[in-house]
Amino acid sequence: MFVLFTLTMVSCSDDDGPNPPETQVNIVATAQATAELSTLVSALQKADESSNNDLVAALSGEGPFTVFAPTNEAFNDLLAQLDGFDSLDDFSTQQLQDLLAVILTYHVVPGAAVLSTDLSDGQTITTLQGSTLEVSTTGGVFIGDATSVDARVITPDVEASNGVVHIIDKVLLPQAILDELADIILVPITDLALGNENLESLVAALQAADGDLPSVLRGEGPFTVLAPTDEAFETFLGGAQLSDIPVDVLTNVLLNHVISGEVTSADLASLGSGYTKTLAVGAGDENVSLYFDASGDVIFNGVSTVQVPDVKALNGIVHVVNAVIDIPNIVEHAAANPNLSSLVGALTSGGNTTFTDLLSNENEDFTVFAPNNDAFTAFTNPNGNDLNAILSNHVVIGAAAFSTGLENSYVNTAAEFAANENLSLYINTDDGVTLNGTSDVIFADIVASNGVIHVVDAVIDLPTVVTFAAADPNFSTLVQALTELTPSTDFVSVLSAQGGSGSDPFTVFAPTNTAFEALPNIPGEADLIPILQHHVVAGANVRSGDLSNGATANTLEGDALTFSLPGTGDNIADITDGAGNTGIGIIAVDVQAINGVVHVIDTVLIPDTTN
Repeated sequence: MFVLFTLTMVSCSDDDGPNPPETQVNIVATAQATAELSTLVSALQKADESSNNDLVAALSGEGPFTVFAPTNEAFNDLLAQLDGFDSLDDFSTQQLQDLLAVILTYHVVPGAAVLSTDLSDGQTITTLQGSTLEVSTTGGVFIGDATSVDARVITPDVEASNGVVHIIDKVLLPQAILDELADIILVPITDLALGNENLESLVAALQAADGDLPSVLRGEGPFTVLAPTDEAFETFLGGAQLSDIPVDVLTNVLLNHVISGEVTSADLASLGSGYTKTLAVGAGDENVSLYFDASGDVIFNGVSTVQVPDVKALNGIVHVVNAVIDIPNIVEHAAANPNLSSLVGALTSGGNTTFTDLLSNENEDFTVFAPNNDAFTAFTNPNGNDLNAILSNHVVIGAAAFSTGLENSYVNTAAEFAANENLSLYINTDDGVTLNGTSDVIFADIVASNGVIHVVDAVIDLPTVVTFAAADPNFSTLVQALTELTPSTDFVSVLSAQGGSGSDPFTVFAPTNTAFEALPNIPGEADLIPILQHHVVAGANVRSGDLSNGATANTLEGDALTFSLPGTGDNIADITDGAGNTGIGIIAVDVQAINGVVHVIDTVLIPDTTN
């Protein structure tokens, strides 16, 4: 609150007569005694550094004057609005000091001490500077200048010996100053667009969208806005009208041109290329990713080039671009990134549209593990697998799985062992994100309209049952038993057979590490080999849906396994092994490989040792 310091003369006599009246100080002294007007005082002194001005003396004169006095915060707002000005010290030349004097005299009404009660709605006041101010008394007392934002009187009627002061929350600017400083006065992004005749379609789109985007882009920010030209909108609309686009779609497309924070062309050039996030919403209600390539001209998503960079605004920065940037789907995102050109080439080889049609579907969510160019260069396809099947093995249909939600688990890919028998993919998050033990995610969470892309450093070949055993740390003891502890038998080669090259397909009942720990000890090689063989059914891909109560299956060892459904407790099914041990639980099912299927069990199976 404004505190008016007055000088009071106090009688030293013992008379009971009245005290002498208070003596008011002049307007300058009043401002000097008021903490929130200290910048105004400094501004007067700075203007007076020019030999053309003597404002302090003038406002200390007889008057009367009415002064609209901006607060320190109001001056800070003005300095923020002036490009290249950090403090009053930047008014360092006589020309600038004279301009400051023009601003200050625009706050002074000579010849009258006008109280707030004397102001009327719609009143026009002529200032010492020569231009006028407009008064509004609706909802308070407001003073209008040449800008679109009025100043509010926050403390009225501060009386001084030579006039009256009204404290306001904004520095008033006459048209002469707006014209003189047009190149350095920063305005909010919305107002910048309003003043650009090449951005009329953008302004119309902002006004037509939901969420009062014009007000948002007048907000504090900072924002980086990629502003499409009128020609860009004309191409985007293709003869349609803005009103033909659903409002929610239009709103999201516009938000895809807004980045939180201030990103200059120099910032982009220093990075070269990469991704940032826009305010648009994509799959999983996550912010959409935007790919930029600043190796030459700055290009966004491979479709929109910056024509005019780094247009400064009060609340951010604008880059004028030559194309509207629609919300990209998975295919469009992949095509925009030159580091994924080998993947795009493989997906579309020979005019193939299977993948582009699939991954352009806006009614489905996808998670795509996208090998980069280096990954394709290194891939030799050692098993001669069909490339389309390999590519399908990088696609998860029906979910947009973001890195924050990934955990050690199996998911199904679009690749198949047989119809409706999709291959599994093991995700390990113990140290980053690794897929099937061979491929690491090196860039996560590229958000599209219909899913998410994670860039990986190796092509994920079609997995065998051995692949899953080696990738899943829950099977580390099983892997040790199949390799180190049984060197005379090449279990890895046997269980890697595919395409009918061996005894495949296999159904493997895989004991966990905990299952092995329950044994008194792990048997020696001679006894361990038949035990391991007793966990494998050759020549059949027996999925959980193929099991039935009382069914049996012969193992590689020779003894049969018997299945009981439903299982006891939490078991999906129970197994009776060759030795007659019952209640062995199948605890996870249908880990599907290209050469068979794995079911996880909680106990090591023991064959009949008497036969």
